[in-house]
Amino acid sequence: MLQMVITRHGAPEVLQLREAHDPEPGRGEVRIRVRAAGVNFADILARVGLYPDAPPPPCVVGYEVCGSIDALGSGVTTRREGDRVMALTHFGGYSDTVIVPERFTFIPPSKLSDVEAAAVPVTYLTAGVALYRMAALGADDVVLVHSAAGGVGTAAVQLARLRNARVIGTASAAKRDAVLGLGADHFIDSRNDEVAAKVMALTSGRGVDVVLDPRGGASVRESYSLLAPLGRLVVFGVSDAIPGKRRSLWRTARLLLQMPAFRPLSLMNRNRGVFGLHLGRLWSEAAKLEGIMALLIGELESGRLRPIVARTFSLAEAAAAHHFIHDRRNVGKVVLTTT
Repeated sequence: MLQMVITRHGAPEVLQLREAHDPEPGRGEVRIRVRAAGVNFADILARVGLYPDAPPPPCVVGYEVCGSIDALGSGVTTRREGDRVMALTHFGGYSDTVIVPERFTFIPPSKLSDVEAAAVPVTYLTAGVALYRMAALGADDVVLVHSAAGGVGTAAVQLARLRNARVIGTASAAKRDAVLGLGADHFIDSRNDEVAAKVMALTSGRGVDVVLDPRGGASVRESYSLLAPLGRLVVFGVSDAIPGKRRSLWRTARLLLQMPAFRPLSLMNRNRGVFGLHLGRLWSEAAKLEGIMALLIGELESGRLRPIVARTFSLAEAAAAHHFIHDRRNVGKVVLTTT
């Protein structure tokens, strides 16, 4: 099989294509011949050495794929050879062959292409868990979605609209039309506008009911300050830790120091809630993820959700895909293809 390997921590060029022996599925596992694999910001963090869960180099990252099952381990009951599936992978997704526990495979809607299906598991589950379970999003809630043009952001805007929430999306000015086209009610230029002032003006000084923040650092402090009574903040990333294509330990330390401390008494007095979300550490909660994924698949099947794919690259072009994301050029998901 072919794999894209992080040979050492550094710029995108540390990614190298290598051959390895085909793996064999164990009990409760299936082997998937991959045709498309999603690229996530966690992969970027792992490559530069800022993702503590990632194995040390040389390693293969990647959290989601789409392809066909070609081998079954013992004890598999719900899948058959030849099944087309999308799947969550605990690393290893940058490969043309992966082993995945049966319970983390899902049958995608037939109307989705392999590329579109590979764009679903991580981003839509993250947005779904954040909005529907943690934030308990309701009709007429006002939601602030930071990085609304990214993979999770484009999913979150759509999911919020399904609940008839009012959506404020932030992104760079060039992505304004894309964010509004997804259904956001308002757009804020995250680079040039005073975000807090704009949000308060749009909400007549009340603030918002829900904030999704993938940026970390000072952004989290500002997001918390924008919550209305009974507001919920979901923090699920630290994308501001990497402004360039290599890590800066000084910048990372500074970003972590800028993160606010949330004290129980203050939360009570302000009637606010704060959640942290790390999908990669929810492997023990398969049943809960399956429930949300079933809801998502139903909405995808109906056409009320649609995966947004910014661009595809071949597996051999993974370094170029990382450059594309570093340059903040994507609206939606970046996907690698193996065929």
